[in-house]
Formats: sequence, structure tokens, C-alpha cells
Amino acid sequence: MSVPAKPVLLTGASGALGRQLTRHLAQAGWTLRLTDIAPFPDPLPKGARFVAADLNDGVAILRLAEGCGAILHFGGVSVERPFEEVLGPNIRGLYHIYEAARREEARVVFASSNHTIGFHERSETLDHDCDMRPDGYYGLAKAYGELMGRLYWDKHGVESVFLRIGSCLPEPVNNRMLSTWLSYPDLCRLVERCVLAERVGCAVIWGASNNARSFWRKDARDLIGWAPQDSADTFAGQLAGKVSGDPVEERYQGGPFCAMEYSRKGGFSPKHLFDRK
Repeated sequence: MSVPAKPVLLTGASGALGRQLTRHLAQAGWTLRLTDIAPFPDPLPKGARFVAADLNDGVAILRLAEGCGAILHFGGVSVERPFEEVLGPNIRGLYHIYEAARREEARVVFASSNHTIGFHERSETLDHDCDMRPDGYYGLAKAYGELMGRLYWDKHGVESVFLRIGSCLPEPVNNRMLSTWLSYPDLCRLVERCVLAERVGCAVIWGASNNARSFWRKDARDLIGWAPQDSADTFAGQLAGKVSGDPVEERYQGGPFCAMEYSRKGGFSPKHLFDRK
């Protein structure tokens, strides 16, 4: 595998996905700058250094990004939380990332989410240019992040790849994840190609393994030369009946995030207003 000519900054390095990426990319010989608000829990691999920083601290982010050719932005609040908790790291922090990328002429690989489109129903098959229908403040912040990346591409020429990550875990744990699962190895190979591809422009890629039950279809994976090698299909027998019993959770692609604090009267999606004869 090729090695980037410049160091790569990884935010959210102390999280589950950040640790996987650190291990994989360091083994491949990449020079990594790691950062997180939490201490890095593992021994630092060769070629990596860690500096604790808050995404709200724009000066710290600018310093960390100096000389970097790519920023892997996996930092921020990673689950559904109240708006005020999401606001700082996921919105203001993202601005700091893009300002650093603009200054360094660095490519951004943004860990977006399936929760940007969570209120699409599971009966739908989506392409990358589908309507955004976030299922909470977390998904809303990720949708904002994709729009910010688009702005910085159109106005400043900053390249971005938005990874709409499904369910990235060691293995799927319920019926929904037979559609949304992304294996750790597939994630690592995806991020490699996002950095090493010659040009990406402003691209969206569904972050899911080769799952026959996938909700998602067309994206920019051919542009970067990535194809998932793993699949949730091997878990189908043991997970097919493993559902929550919550009608909102089971109806929508975003699953449990859709059901959190759900108070819509009637329980139907807005598109059904136009389906009536």
C-alpha cells in the first residue's frame, strides 16, 4: 500500500473507530497526528504522536493540522445528545477543521452518518443524492457537516469525502444491521482509498459492507477505487428475528435514533400526505 507524502491528522483518535484506524494506518507506515479530548488508551504506534485537544479550540486545531495533507475527522459527539451538547464539537468544531484544511490545502475525510438520512423508510433504496432527512441533533449536525464541506469545495477547492457510516461494529447485533453493518476492515480500507485516491472533489460514499439487504445503492466508491469485502449476510440466520418491537424504530432506516423523543401524532411520514388518493 502507498504511503501519503504528508502526515495525516486523525481527530477522535481515542474512540472505537479512531483506534482501529490508528492501528491499521500505522502498521501501513503512515505518519499520524492523533488528537482527542480524551487520552489515547493504547500504546502509541511507531510514526504516531498524540496531542489532547478540544475541537472548540480553533488555534489548537490549526497547529495540529500544520503540514498535513489530509484530515480524518472522526471527532465530536458520536451519539444522539441534546442540541447544546452537539453544538460545540460537532458544528463549531467542524468549522475549525475546515478552516485548517483550507489553510493547509488538505483533503478532509468526514465521518458523516446514516443518521443524516435516518427518516427515510426501510422500504426505500437510496442513492447518494437523496434528500437529507436527519433523525436527531446528531444527524442534523452531520448533515450540516456535509453542507459545510460542499461550501468549502465550491468556494475554496477543499476536497472532501463524506462517509455516511452505517453501523461500524465488530459484528452486526440486530436485524437492522444486516442492512447497515460496516466491518472494521472495510472501514480501514475505505479510509485508505479516500486519502490515496488522486482526486475526490466533493464525494459521498455509503459506509456499509457488501450487505445484500442494504438500504443504499449508488455513490462515489468507483471514484476512489473501493469495494467492501465483508458482508453481514453470514449473520442473517441468527439475527433475522432480532427486532426491537418499537414501530418507529423498525420503520425507519435510522432505527433507535428516530424513536428517541418521537412525538409525531399519527405515526406516519410526511411523504404519505402525497400518497393518498
